Amino acid sequence: MEQRRPHVDARPRNPHTNHRGPVDGELPPRARNQASNPPTNALRGGAGHAGRHPRANNHPAPYGQREQRFGAIGRPMHQGRRNQEGHASDEARGQRHDQENDTRWRNGNQECRNRRPLWSNDNFQQWRTPHQKPTEQPQQTKKLGYKFLESLLQKDPSEVAITLATSLGLKELLSHSSMKSNFLELICQVLRKACSSKMDRQSIFHVLGILKNSKFLKVCLPAYVVGMITEPIPDIRNQYPEHISNIISLLQDLVSVFPASSVQETSMLVSLLPTSLNALRASGVDIEEETEKNLEKVQTIIEHLQEKRREGTLRVDTYTLVQPEAEDHVESYRTVPIYPTYNEVHLDERPFLRPNIISGKYDSTAIYLDTHFRLLREDFVRPLREGILELLQSFEDQGLRKRKFDDIRIYFDTRIITPMCSSSGIVYKVQFDTKPLKFVRWQNSKRLLYGSLVCMSKDNFETFLFATVSNREQEDLCRGIVQLCFNEQSQQLLAEVQPSDSFLMVETTAYFEAYRHVLEGLQEVQEEDVPFQRNIVECDSHVKEPRYLLMGGRYDFTPLIENPSATREFLRNFEGLRHPRINVLDPSQWPSKEALKLDDSQMEALQFALTRELAIIQGPPGTGKTYVGLKIVQALLTNESVWQISSQKFPILVVCYTNHALDQFLEGIYRCQKTSIVRVGGRSNSEILKQFTLRELRNKREFRRNLPMHLRRAYMSIMTQMKESEQELHEGAKTLECTMHGVLREQYLEKYILPQHWKSLMNGPVQDSEWICFQHWKHSMMLEWLGLGVGSFTQSVAPAGPNNTAQAEGEEEEEGEEESSLIEIAEEADLIQADRVIEEEEVVRPRRRKKEESGADQELAKMLLAMRLDHCGPVTGAGQEQGIGEWQTQRNQKKKMKKRVKDELRKLNTMTEAEASEIEDVWQLDFSSRWQLYRLWLQLYQADTRRKILSYERQYRTSAERMAELRLQEDLHILKDAQVVGMTTTGAAKYRQILQKVEPRIVIVEEAAEVLEAHTIATLSKACQHLILIGDHQQLRPSANVYDLAKNFNLEVSLFERLVKVNIPFVRLNYQHRMRPEIACLLTPHIYQDLENHPSVLKYEKIKGVSSNLFFVEHNFPEQEIQEGKSHQNQHEAHFVVELCKYFLCQEYLPSQITILTTYTGQLFCLRKLMPAKTFAGVRVHVVDKYQGEENDIILLSLVRSNQEGKVGFLQISNRICVALSRAKKGMYCIGNMQMLAKVPLWSKIIHTLRENNQIGPMLRLCCQNHPDTHTLVSKASDFQKVPEGGCSLPCEFRLGCGHVCTRACHPYDSSHKEFQCMKPCQKVICQDGHRCPLVCFQECQPCQVKVPKTIPRCGHEQMVPCSVPESDFCCQEPCPKFLRCGHRCNHPCGEDCVQLCSEMVTVKLKCGHSQQVKCGYVKDLMHGLPVATKCTTKCGTILDCGHPCPGSCHSCFEGRFHERCQQPCKRLLICSHKCQEPCIGECPPCQRTCQNRCIHSQCKKKCGELCSPCVEPCVWRCQHYQCTKLCFEPCNRPPCCVPCTKLLACGHPCIGLCGEPCPNKCRICHMDEVTQIFFGFEDEPDARFVQLEDCSHIFEVQALDRYMNEQKNDEVAIKLKVCPICQVPIRKNLRYGTSIKQRLEEIEIIKEKIQGSAGEIATSQERLKALLERKSLLHQLLPKDFLTIKEKLAQKNLSVKDLVLVENYISFYDHLASLWDSLKKMDVLEQKRVRTRLEQVHEWLAKKRLSFTSQELSDLRSEIQRLTYLVNLLTRYKITGKKVKDSIAVEVYSVQNILEKTCKFTQEDEQLVREKMEALKATLPCSGLGISEEERVQIVSAIGYPRGHWFKCRNGHIYVIGDCGGAMERGTCPDCKEVIGGTNHALERSNQLASEMDGAQHAAWSDTANNLMNFEEIQRMM
Repeated sequence: MEQRRPHVDARPRNPHTNHRGPVDGELPPRARNQASNPPTNALRGGAGHAGRHPRANNHPAPYGQREQRFGAIGRPMHQGRRNQEGHASDEARGQRHDQENDTRWRNGNQECRNRRPLWSNDNFQQWRTPHQKPTEQPQQTKKLGYKFLESLLQKDPSEVAITLATSLGLKELLSHSSMKSNFLELICQVLRKACSSKMDRQSIFHVLGILKNSKFLKVCLPAYVVGMITEPIPDIRNQYPEHISNIISLLQDLVSVFPASSVQETSMLVSLLPTSLNALRASGVDIEEETEKNLEKVQTIIEHLQEKRREGTLRVDTYTLVQPEAEDHVESYRTVPIYPTYNEVHLDERPFLRPNIISGKYDSTAIYLDTHFRLLREDFVRPLREGILELLQSFEDQGLRKRKFDDIRIYFDTRIITPMCSSSGIVYKVQFDTKPLKFVRWQNSKRLLYGSLVCMSKDNFETFLFATVSNREQEDLCRGIVQLCFNEQSQQLLAEVQPSDSFLMVETTAYFEAYRHVLEGLQEVQEEDVPFQRNIVECDSHVKEPRYLLMGGRYDFTPLIENPSATREFLRNFEGLRHPRINVLDPSQWPSKEALKLDDSQMEALQFALTRELAIIQGPPGTGKTYVGLKIVQALLTNESVWQISSQKFPILVVCYTNHALDQFLEGIYRCQKTSIVRVGGRSNSEILKQFTLRELRNKREFRRNLPMHLRRAYMSIMTQMKESEQELHEGAKTLECTMHGVLREQYLEKYILPQHWKSLMNGPVQDSEWICFQHWKHSMMLEWLGLGVGSFTQSVAPAGPNNTAQAEGEEEEEGEEESSLIEIAEEADLIQADRVIEEEEVVRPRRRKKEESGADQELAKMLLAMRLDHCGPVTGAGQEQGIGEWQTQRNQKKKMKKRVKDELRKLNTMTEAEASEIEDVWQLDFSSRWQLYRLWLQLYQADTRRKILSYERQYRTSAERMAELRLQEDLHILKDAQVVGMTTTGAAKYRQILQKVEPRIVIVEEAAEVLEAHTIATLSKACQHLILIGDHQQLRPSANVYDLAKNFNLEVSLFERLVKVNIPFVRLNYQHRMRPEIACLLTPHIYQDLENHPSVLKYEKIKGVSSNLFFVEHNFPEQEIQEGKSHQNQHEAHFVVELCKYFLCQEYLPSQITILTTYTGQLFCLRKLMPAKTFAGVRVHVVDKYQGEENDIILLSLVRSNQEGKVGFLQISNRICVALSRAKKGMYCIGNMQMLAKVPLWSKIIHTLRENNQIGPMLRLCCQNHPDTHTLVSKASDFQKVPEGGCSLPCEFRLGCGHVCTRACHPYDSSHKEFQCMKPCQKVICQDGHRCPLVCFQECQPCQVKVPKTIPRCGHEQMVPCSVPESDFCCQEPCPKFLRCGHRCNHPCGEDCVQLCSEMVTVKLKCGHSQQVKCGYVKDLMHGLPVATKCTTKCGTILDCGHPCPGSCHSCFEGRFHERCQQPCKRLLICSHKCQEPCIGECPPCQRTCQNRCIHSQCKKKCGELCSPCVEPCVWRCQHYQCTKLCFEPCNRPPCCVPCTKLLACGHPCIGLCGEPCPNKCRICHMDEVTQIFFGFEDEPDARFVQLEDCSHIFEVQALDRYMNEQKNDEVAIKLKVCPICQVPIRKNLRYGTSIKQRLEEIEIIKEKIQGSAGEIATSQERLKALLERKSLLHQLLPKDFLTIKEKLAQKNLSVKDLVLVENYISFYDHLASLWDSLKKMDVLEQKRVRTRLEQVHEWLAKKRLSFTSQELSDLRSEIQRLTYLVNLLTRYKITGKKVKDSIAVEVYSVQNILEKTCKFTQEDEQLVREKMEALKATLPCSGLGISEEERVQIVSAIGYPRGHWFKCRNGHIYVIGDCGGAMERGTCPDCKEVIGGTNHALERSNQLASEMDGAQHAAWSDTANNLMNFEEIQRMM
């Protein structure tokens, strides 16, 4: 196909349309008819719209037609890098423009149809497997052309930035060294626009990174700037200032992003600009002042950078440009680094702080923002700063590990193990020492929570790294592993960090991520953009109405009025208006509070919220602030037109402090107004809201379809890059991690070991007399050297006494308790985590992938490590642990070794390279020095590995950051389309950038009094016109980290509270709808002055079982402090509260009506241990702080604190007291040390109120519901034993329906005893004989079962019959006396009918001819040939083709027709020297045992019958005389060395081997008899030298063995390995005979390849068989399942020749079977059934699973199919005659049929006989009617050429034709059977008939029917 070069302006412009065409990378409209061969440019990712139809712009195709679902987004892509976008270069413009436009106009339609979408799978390479290298093919990039760049200027800056960053064409565009001026100017314009995007920082970095290193910057721009001076044309000169401004802007961006790496390139350009500007000014061009100022700024920056460069301080691009200080010499908060600085940590620099002003106004917005920024930053920095300072002063302290620090948590010996890829970027697996943390309960610990900040240092905080916790897995934390994400500055330093570097890690508890986002937001916000400054900053108490109401907005309140009658009354006032709208600013027009279902204060709040731009609503507990909030939202949503006054739509933003509150609020909105919601926060527990999370909305098909093209394209591009980087990074990272899990094999360290050390190491300690004894173990030399091998370790094995073993086993045991039976309580760590982690960020790990990775890690560890810590023992060269006999150290000894290696690997001291270079013999070092040297080698190896993966790490990080920005763009599209956006404060902080873009006009903050002021401000955008704050500052306040800042700097005062305090108008809700008056009295007037009770709370019933609805139990039992964390617990209170809860459950309260609250998390888990789920399931247990906004009928409160010091902790905070005391609706019971709490003024007042009402005391009075006068006093848990069933201690004494008395103690539940089960004996008389019921009372009495003698009337036998059963109904159990027809006695009982089928066993002769015992009842069926369940079990015994007897039975072998496979073992010797393990099946399959081929480097792990992969390591056969230079698998190119070995054996005598060979373990002197034993003949010569075979350890005289190994016998036909002459073990390993062994192995591989077949042959055969199968239409039609099975088999990959032979046989046999099945319809119906049964038997046998057909099976199958073919043929021909044949012929037919229907095998003799008889019958039985094939029939009819109705047949069915008109005019005789044929006068002979089977005619050509109808069918056919 012609290749057309794509051009941007390929389609003609249409001046009358505003629709744009697809820009760079946009997908073309999808063609309706896509050709199978798309154009080349489409396949290669050519220009997206090269052939668009000109009208495509005017009528863009719907998205449904335009694309397939963009499935790759939202899940990991498996495709490789796709061809990127980019358009044709500027060369497309010019002379060819019009000509090509015309061409494209004409060809557009065709090309559009033929184009395949750019995102089709053809454009992707399959993602490669881990062991494949990336494809080397160069990627074709599209060029960016002028038109395309021009179109970008019309786009949003964000789209421009993303499009350029994704384009591969940008690099090519900027690489030109010369360029036209107009094109250059356009590029500068586009780049400047891209850099103006505020959201796409990483994309801009990417673009500027390309620009920085481009010729465009270094060559084109300088040439352009210089060329300005000489420009003669005035119009062009006048345009230069604009272009210079663009260039200066780009230079500003470059030096700010890349100060170090771009300073040289930019400085030259900056030096040229002033000259050009002066020249332009001189020529009369007007230069703007701003341009000159900007140039001066850039010049100043570059001068500063150059100076720093000369000083040597400008090395990396993270250098921060110094900003001028403010006038008051206080550094501007906008330049303050968010992370702590060196000076802060070391010099204890106290930062400049201002308190939050809560009683007046701020001087300016700048000071306001500055104040909150500094306070918020100090809140997280101070604990870290003071903790580190305290730590630095304590370094000399010996007990540092045990010491507790107030502000920080410390982790010792922390190692940064390895980088890992995550969706957010690169995270690092970090390991810390868990020994000091053994008491930490990780599931509830606040340690290392998601988002917490850690600081790491290895040099006493001279340098440090900052990171946040990115993932927290409980099981990992227990092992001391956590994942960290390092900040940008720290990432630069990580490049040099090794896994062996030990850090001290310090953690601060603050949720740093929230701080970071808010602090960055405060730095970014401009002072003029802060909304409501007049009220918030200047504290002006006059609050205006929202700006949108100035447009005259009128509200419709009809949807808020639920009562129809009220609605009618309301409507009447508006004179019948259908949709009454009122002016909300006029209170008189509002509907009544009754109509809106609001109380006075709620009505006031609603009016206030809708008519004030800043509305504050205080809602004390139970006053319905959420209810009012929902009414406000409902009013706003139903009157959207009032505030949506512009074309762009803005959502309402709802912000809540907690996930739970957000769920409640959004659910309420959704219930009253089905609207489009987006929820951004932690994991939601609401089923309704799950559909509205960002993750769910992102994955919706409609969203994907409507996503802008540049985002989709960018997504695919970046995802591909991430996959590629991840692949490489993962492999390197796993290697790095592996090095810390054991001892590396020496071959991997060889590169880092000095040559003399390597030689010394490999030679071993020659002077060590014991060394030689262990050399044959073949362990790693490194292990031996480090004292871990067999040689060194078995010597130190101590006998393991029973004590030692027990201790060793106990070392790693951990205590565990069964917790599954306890109630579920949300772990505090999980609750905090849930609020921190935005649902969209949650790490989702597929379990399967984790399992696969684990397997890969195991393989890597086997390969790299000589000894693994997880396997205790050393590993052999093959990567497997030694056998039991070879490695027998005791268990505790292995543990000691494991601990020793672990300790050594974690040690920090290493040998220096200088010290190492002085060492000659490494074996002379002591073990400590050896380990130091090993650690040096290890560090070099780790550093090298780290360097290799560094570039991939950077690539992945950059891609992930760009991907995060893309996600934000996606989310922006989702949020913009929503009506309501709900966020937690954390979510709002993280998404602040998006919120600035979404610009919500209306913001509602729920729980506003719990949110820090800085958080609230960061949430607001400059577009905000209406802010509604709902909360209660008298309940929980915002939580600050630093107490001093909270109290002395007012950080804990929220914006809500501050505005209330400075007299900004607010509305308080005054009617509480929750608490009964007694409970409300605790809040009023102590906390709230005028909180009134709504009438509904006066109607509550009293709490059952207690004398008071409210009671505080006093005690003085001491609390206990929890070892880890700052929490407390009180066992006394926990037990009391649990027993009280159980008591209330006995009063028939539901578990859901009771909540237990406590003030400390420590108490929470103390309670949990006491609450089994069986009893307490459904009871909620919470910490007070997590229960704000919740309520329940009964609250049980445990206050916990009780100590002699009088410390009450945060129980003195009025806000917490308020929350704790306001959760109960009907009853509240509290336990605590009231005497201690009374010291707190507020508690003192509350206790005074309680004492006045007798609601406090040491004992709670319980009242029995059944005995009102009985009271029980309880003060501790054990007192509840007095009321075991929840009543009192009296017995119940209720008389049950059965007459018995209830045995339980008094119980209030089940008062009517409907549920009670009486367990006393029943004893009711249940029959006339006086027998009593034997059951328990509550069970229903059954008929009497006592047996009594009775006479059975039918037979007269006496039987023992159950009393309740009548004699006539009882079945007599005496044996039946009757005899059956067959003569045998009936074996049924007397009372039953006699048996129908006699089961006596008798011997009969079966159909197959064998005699067998069968049930007597089957004999008649067998005689009549009916099917029975009897199977002949006689052994088959036929001698099979292989010579063995058949193992089957007569039945299983189908009576000898299909024999079972031979089960005898084959035992033939295969080519690999193994004996065949398969049963005897003729042809041996490939060997399935593990391949034994191995070399010194590795062992083949494949099956023996598979092709081995050759080892490509260098050959190691070398000695001091010769060295092989070939690869391991190639025949060696050195001769065997025959110089005698000079070494001494362990016994001190000389070695009898040769140089370079392993020393034989026999000595000529010590083992004289063995050595000199004659085998080849030269063994007894004194200078004889010997070789020991490594495979079997036999030794042989070398010359004789050389001859034996190298000789080639003439009669040797078999290709096989040489074997040991003594034991016949194959010789595989000896290097001396490597050449011979390798040649044999190569020959064996050739044979294997021939057996398996070449790939080409297999592919050809596969295609041939596929084509053959497709032609078998009958097989497809009649045996579809078998057809599909064969088809699937043929579609498989990696088929062998053997597989294809099997498939070919299947096709053949199934095709025959299908033909026979098809022929059944031609037979007599009665005959069909018998033949079908035979066919089904063949089909059943054929369907058995097999790898191949044995010769026996093929023989059996062929003979049976042959038999059935004859049978079908015979019966078909017989049917055609109508069975009207002579008797003699019929007899002959039956005799043939009997032979063919025999059950035994169809022998050759049978076949010969049948063939002869069939030949004899040929004359009288026509062959299948015609005796010809269908093809022949068609050919004959066609050749004769007569129309239908001319073919006839004689009496015996022989066919003939009548010509002319088709009417018979004369008689004749049939040439086959001599019968009469034809007729006279157009009348056919009576015995003849029409042969419709020949041409399908329904009547003769000459007949009444034909003449009347004129053969209508023929006419119709012809028409």
